[in-house]
Amino acid sequence: MTGNQPKHKKDLTRRKVVVAGAGAAVAVGAAGTLAASGAFAGETGTTASASSSSTASEACYKLTSETTEGPYYIDADKIRRDITEDKEGIPLVLNLTVIDAETCKPIANAAVDIWHCDALGIYSGYESMSSGGGGGTMPTDAPSGAPTGEPPSGGPSGGTGGSIHEEPTDDERYLRGTWKTDKHGKVTFKTVFPGWYQGRCVHIHTKVHVNGEWTDAGYEGGNTCHTGQFFFSEEAVLASAEVEPYSTSTTTRTTLTEDTIYDQSGTAGGLLKLKYDKKHIAKGVVGSITMGVDPDAENDNTTR
Repeated sequence: MTGNQPKHKKDLTRRKVVVAGAGAAVAVGAAGTLAASGAFAGETGTTASASSSSTASEACYKLTSETTEGPYYIDADKIRRDITEDKEGIPLVLNLTVIDAETCKPIANAAVDIWHCDALGIYSGYESMSSGGGGGTMPTDAPSGAPTGEPPSGGPSGGTGGSIHEEPTDDERYLRGTWKTDKHGKVTFKTVFPGWYQGRCVHIHTKVHVNGEWTDAGYEGGNTCHTGQFFFSEEAVLASAEVEPYSTSTTTRTTLTEDTIYDQSGTAGGLLKLKYDKKHIAKGVVGSITMGVDPDAENDNTTR
């Protein structure tokens, strides 16, 4: 690890059974009220329906890219759509659609996991293994667009290979959650725009579990048909870097084109479609994507 490196070495790890947890608290952080609220009502329908036909048809030609799960995926995440808890950051509404990549039909009742770092590059459950990007003796220069050219210590070495799972070091579970797709294959999460840590571009992790059963204990059985990551445009990331607490980060940022995990294939590679006020990104961002998956596949992408 270098002197500028935040607390995180890489991503996250875990398996497919999800256990139910408590409901989520609503937190809005630095951006104030969620401009993209209506997150679970009109906004979701508007954003998803406007692009569903074109996105679905495109997604059917190619499976969404599989990527490394990373070391920080945790079993027993909370069953919830609002995963912000008390974390500060730009409000983000994430509209996801899951379809069968061969038939283009939506996949209902799938369990979709998402997890990501906070505005300063810290993952819940692994705070003691993280160094973050704010305060301390770190340099005070603002984040730049220049990539570091190397992954974080212990992080993925490139491509879509696996990475060694790390056991959680604390009981925090912010910015993690699981919810099921509706009959249209859609699910919406409310969170905050992720920050960055050395060696990786800004991203969100995801897993899709199918062929299992929803019970009082959560989601059980079935198979993990997709393990992937969502990515953000450079324009949006640079805009976020002007907003607190992102602007306090002292961690050198890796760009989208230099990331070792993103395969540069656009939507098929996990690149989100983003909507936000370009002059006032702090008001909130809506991100959407359709994931084309093979429901019969087993894509844990783990190394234990």
